[in-house]
Amino acid sequence: MSARSRALSLEGMNGSLARVVAYSRLHCGMFSFGRPDVRRFGGVGLMIDRPGLELTVVPADRFVATGAETDRVSQCVGRLVAAGWFAQPPACRVDICRPPPAHAGLGSGTQLALAVAAGLSALSGRPPCDARQLAAATGRGLRSAIGLHGFAVGGLLVEAGKQRRDELGPLVARVDLPDRWRFLLITPTGSQGLSGEAEVQAFDRLPAVPLPTTERLCRLALLDMLPAAQAGDFAHFSQAYFEYGHLAGACFATEQGSAYASPRLAEIVGRVRAMGIGGIIQSSWGPTLAALLPDRSAADELAHALRADPVTADAKFEIAAPVNHGAVITRELSE
Repeated sequence: MSARSRALSLEGMNGSLARVVAYSRLHCGMFSFGRPDVRRFGGVGLMIDRPGLELTVVPADRFVATGAETDRVSQCVGRLVAAGWFAQPPACRVDICRPPPAHAGLGSGTQLALAVAAGLSALSGRPPCDARQLAAATGRGLRSAIGLHGFAVGGLLVEAGKQRRDELGPLVARVDLPDRWRFLLITPTGSQGLSGEAEVQAFDRLPAVPLPTTERLCRLALLDMLPAAQAGDFAHFSQAYFEYGHLAGACFATEQGSAYASPRLAEIVGRVRAMGIGGIIQSSWGPTLAALLPDRSAADELAHALRADPVTADAKFEIAAPVNHGAVITRELSE
């Protein structure tokens, strides 16, 4: 089938509006990379409600993007045109109502690309797409597929990694996280995580993950984190959550300097654990750290203590809840 015959149209959609609310991804770390005899990447991640993103799509005389991230939205639409979804940039307006934070380790690029694709798809009447279709159309999932699967189903996710470069890492396990748990996001000012070409080059330089490390990470994911989350065992999950994140982070030490992206992040982790909070990870390349608390009250208490600490006084804090469902995509009548 040709691209033109597959192309979608927004004609006749006047008065319609598509809205997408997507969430943020915490990535606890990867299972493996650099070994030809082991599936590449994979790992553990989960979805949280904040900071998230929200956008709307409405028909217009021509394509235009408003709000933050207009360049990235235009790039997303260009990929959809190249993938044959549209013969040319569709006549619509994409409004970013709540922009995601860029380069913070929360998977904003993937979530934005998927939200744009899902919004245009919903407005044009295309049937819902699965993670594989979205990955192919948006060019996401080149390494980790946690954000793709999280966009679709939410929850605590274990992805197996890929054997081939063009493969999307399959989702092999998923469980709900207890609704009462909270994550305190700690984002120090003045730093950003790696992305784009810098990230590609970093992976090219990294040494291969030793097989015993991969085996330990897999055990932590499948025999500790998943059953503890399913049982609501906060103490056991916290211990495994920290150990997994620390061990996975150590695989990046030649690029980061340690298991964390900077000495300051390492110091914050140490201070949080000294306060009796066992579960804390660096999400992806950072700089966001995510401390796990049993409930909102405990998260408020930790945030208050850290705001009074000179090491973290200038950091941004946000309390997030687990999200056990996929992005919310609706089509409404516009005013």
